[in-house]
Amino acid sequence: MCVIETSPVIETRRLLLRAPAPQDVPAIARLANDEAISRNTLRMPHPYRPADAEAFVTDVAAQNPVRANTFLIEHEDLGAVGVIGLFEDGDLAPEIGYWIGRPFWGRGFATEALEGALVWAGKRWRRRALMSGHFADNPASGRVLEKAGFLYTGEVRRQFSKARGAPVETRRMVWLA
Repeated sequence: MCVIETSPVIETRRLLLRAPAPQDVPAIARLANDEAISRNTLRMPHPYRPADAEAFVTDVAAQNPVRANTFLIEHEDLGAVGVIGLFEDGDLAPEIGYWIGRPFWGRGFATEALEGALVWAGKRWRRRALMSGHFADNPASGRVLEKAGFLYTGEVRRQFSKARGAPVETRRMVWLA
């Protein structure tokens, strides 16, 4: 029998991945209200207001943990640094997406969080494959995915970015446990 974790916590060397809570709303809103962040996501608006962060925390709390798990990425000394989420959509395998606040770029937090989430996805969520993608004009995100073991599928999709208000070429990648 598989026990479903309703609020899982993932620990890495420097990070704690946990469910976002109401007290995280100001930090999420502050970090996400940066066009350099939102323009590289599909679902985030820009500007990103405190009401958007409140709705995000509420939506995460209502997720079905069998189909989706979203985590605040928290550094032991720096507090909230970003978000990572896994969810089932129309693909054969669940998708994983993430963002790191600009003040924390270049410190390896995205790779560390992604690697921790992948271990959890394989062992606790029992997923053997995950999909992801990055916008073609954001190769840094592709490098993070490659470091975590994702491979390019050769597929490029035009996907709508809410912040850009337009479709963007997205290079699709896959991870196999």
